[in-house]
Amino acid sequence: MRSGMRSGMRSRMHAGMGSTTAGATGIITVFAGTTDRMPFRPDWIAAHALALWALLLLLALLAGDLAWRRSARLRAAAEAENRRAPVMRRRTAAALALSLLVLFGGLAYAVGVGEPGRLAAFDGALAEQLRTQMPEAALRAIALLTQLGGTPWVASASTLVLLVLLLRRAWALSAVWALSQAGILPLVSAIKATVLRPRPLHDHGFVTEAGWSFPSGHALGSVVFYGMLAYVLLRLLPARWHRAVIAGTVLLVGAIGISRILLQVHYFSDVMAGYACGVLWLLSCIGLAERQRLRAAA
Repeated sequence: MRSGMRSGMRSRMHAGMGSTTAGATGIITVFAGTTDRMPFRPDWIAAHALALWALLLLLALLAGDLAWRRSARLRAAAEAENRRAPVMRRRTAAALALSLLVLFGGLAYAVGVGEPGRLAAFDGALAEQLRTQMPEAALRAIALLTQLGGTPWVASASTLVLLVLLLRRAWALSAVWALSQAGILPLVSAIKATVLRPRPLHDHGFVTEAGWSFPSGHALGSVVFYGMLAYVLLRLLPARWHRAVIAGTVLLVGAIGISRILLQVHYFSDVMAGYACGVLWLLSCIGLAERQRLRAAA
């Protein structure tokens, strides 16, 4: 029964990540191709930025909760048949990874290799509109929130989690945790050094960022850190806490990534690319953790 609960828990997490990725792709389809001829213009988005932020977070929460409910039903059906619920089918994992690769590759090509087009124009126009329309009080609060995805906090919290896992003698899980967190900075740095995209102008003074813009390190790092933390908590906590863990993770990752756009330290496509790359790395690390767990249980 215990193993069935754990496998069902991980099935819910993978389903939630799939719905989040699909949602991000849909957002890009709606907004990234907008121009003055389309209803969602950058000036309109900037004027309603805070309301749209709240709406996107609500939609992400609903998508995560629907995925959680569906996975719970699948787990219950599997337990009724005295079998384990699948963690993730190979076809599903391959399709998800392929969609993320295509998404990231398309964004990287559009902003770093190809001729400037509609996506780059949208990015620049949105950043400029946000620079002129975002209220200072909101920027001040958002600047505090965005620190939850910064390197100092993530590195400190990651070290603390690693120490807890080591004290619990969870050696295999500790190793995967360390690998997942250690991979964030090299991954971000390598891509930034390849694409070499300058940051948008941000002169409000609440947050000052240097270095290249693509992809967003905060978006990538928050996906990996909070996503992997959710995986660890789902393995260690009773099932009654799983729904809250998933909701909290969705809120934090969504809030941190979008905060980078509102603060004008990243373009829209930078954050979407950070999400895509972060989920790819997260899936790889969780897959490794699952392989080790199943091997130990055999």
